Amino acid sequence: MKNKLGTATTLGFALFAMFFGAGNLILPPFIGLKSGSEWFAAVAGFFTTGIVAPFLGVLTVVLFGTSFTDLGRKVNPLIVTVLAFLIMLCIGPLVAIPRTAAATYEIGIKPLLPGFNNILFSVIFFSIVIFLSISQSKIVDIIGNFLTPLLILSLGILVVMGIMNPPDISKITGISTQESFVFAFHEGYQTLDVLASVIFAGIIISAAIDKGYTNSTDRFKITIAAGLISMIALLFIYGGLIYLGAHSGYPLSENVSRTDLLLHISNNVLGKNGTLVISIAVALACLTTAIALTSAMGSFLKKLTYGKITYNVGVVLTCLISGYFSVKSVEEIIDYAVVILGFVYPITFALILTLLFFGKIIFSKTPFIAAVATAALVASLSVFQYFNIFSEPVEQINSWLPLSQHQLGWLIPSFLVFFITAAFNSGRKKHFKSINTD
Repeated sequence: MKNKLGTATTLGFALFAMFFGAGNLILPPFIGLKSGSEWFAAVAGFFTTGIVAPFLGVLTVVLFGTSFTDLGRKVNPLIVTVLAFLIMLCIGPLVAIPRTAAATYEIGIKPLLPGFNNILFSVIFFSIVIFLSISQSKIVDIIGNFLTPLLILSLGILVVMGIMNPPDISKITGISTQESFVFAFHEGYQTLDVLASVIFAGIIISAAIDKGYTNSTDRFKITIAAGLISMIALLFIYGGLIYLGAHSGYPLSENVSRTDLLLHISNNVLGKNGTLVISIAVALACLTTAIALTSAMGSFLKKLTYGKITYNVGVVLTCLISGYFSVKSVEEIIDYAVVILGFVYPITFALILTLLFFGKIIFSKTPFIAAVATAALVASLSVFQYFNIFSEPVEQINSWLPLSQHQLGWLIPSFLVFFITAAFNSGRKKHFKSINTD
């Protein structure tokens, strides 16, 4: 008899650790600092885009298959494969993996060893990632059973001690409850977790199958249980870090360094041991995410090239490219990631939501393709805006789009086109059926 609770806990902890990387650690304290006394509204905003939205991604994949590319059966294999490739570049060697190494260096190494060379650190970091990623079948167990408990323990010490003895009272920063929610809602995009969720879902589902959950119903239940466990853990850590940011007493300015803020909080809460504790937490958070993302990229390249690029070669290639970009600062990586995310996020989210709500009742592929294409069209506006191309027309269009101020300008147009296409398809089928009957 399978130990369902034990399996769900291992998978849930592994999923938590996969999600909880560099951005997840440095963003919440900054959100708390800007929100001040309205920190609770900020928790709600970040919960929406940083926890609930990624969970929907996991839910969508497990409903329609065992990996993200399986969604191609409901939409279009080529479209989903291209989208998967773009997602993998974002959460892989271009943005997320380099950010894990850069954050580990800035927060975990530099304060303890100021003269340590960042290039040498990058070589060491990715050598460890390669070593721990090569054993593909054991990755979830390594992360869920060993690395994650240490990660939660180190972060839990910081959060619990900070809540019990807040270093300062929260300040009134002049930001309203609604503004605090919206700001945190926007910052949640920077975690990259909606993109990562559809890839991580495949890793968790594969691990569940390896543990004997081959039946689709059992697999669904254990994956959802793991997702809920990861959500609870994420909410506790995110909420605690936002609270600590709000009570940090750190001066609020336009050029606040997210990494400096986190170090300030840890030193205030834990004294001279703060730097060591946060260094361990950062190293574990970033390492677990880097391992999961590198493994996912290796598997994807193997599948994409039909085995011409083996898993091991894919892992090494991913680490080499990630290492090149990781010598940039965290702030630099966040800055150039904006344009990439602005394009890929809406397309992925549109696919997740339309499939989640209508994938079991609408069987034609056309409405899903139309919704994704519409999201891509709207998302391209952010690329034009970033490079200052057609700036006036783009600003005008954005002003017309509902929810564009919340980076959700794609939402209503995508669903509107989806419904129109679905209705047209339904009407056309009835028409042809009538002709055939006559």
